[in-house]
Amino acid sequence: MSATFGGRTGLRGKLSQWLRGRRPKETAADDGGREALLLAAAAAGLPLAPAAHPAGFRCSCDRVGCPTPARHPVSFAWQTQSTTDRAQIERWARHQPQANFITATGMVHDVLDVPLDAGREALERLLAAGVEVGPVAESDDGRMLFFTLTRGTPEDEDEWWPCELDCHPETMDEHPGLRWHCRGSYVLVPPARLPGEDQSVHWVRGLEHPLPDPLTLLEVLTDSCARYAGEEPGHAGTAWPLHH
Repeated sequence: MSATFGGRTGLRGKLSQWLRGRRPKETAADDGGREALLLAAAAAGLPLAPAAHPAGFRCSCDRVGCPTPARHPVSFAWQTQSTTDRAQIERWARHQPQANFITATGMVHDVLDVPLDAGREALERLLAAGVEVGPVAESDDGRMLFFTLTRGTPEDEDEWWPCELDCHPETMDEHPGLRWHCRGSYVLVPPARLPGEDQSVHWVRGLEHPLPDPLTLLEVLTDSCARYAGEEPGHAGTAWPLHH
């Protein structure tokens, strides 16, 4: 596949310049913009649930030494709580104005989560090759999130791919390469705020782009992650969803 992406140097140069340029971020302080983006995510089929938010450099939850500050749901029942219901999301957004939101993966969509540098390179290559890329978000903690269709629910349950071991938020540091968020996982949905000054999760390609099949992106993403791992000592390779 590498030969496919080898040409069109001029286009790739322009895309590279655009991808590395400054892009506006959604501001969670703008309640109208925040609510509109959350409702747009729900309208696109992404089930949402409230999440913690930053409290200074810490998490709004009361857990001492929270391992994923401002990145986790507020309820242990987030999988059943997650919804696309407009009225419910409006109530949450208005009654919890500081809250981040997570989207539960493996229902309608999956997320391919990669290191930021690898993700930018992969996005440049995919766009240059004319591959349909769906919504993409950047997280200022150094990750890029590619939103895709879910792998689905095979008739044979033995073929389901749970994610508890390869991309559960509390074990993510063990998997710095590609993380495939599917059934049983979640990610922050933009706009979201992270601990620290002006740190956020924000869209770089919006929800107007249809969700692609994850397999159409996987080869380029894994290739970029492999090169990134080779350049960064101590970084692991790809973490795959695991079978039962």
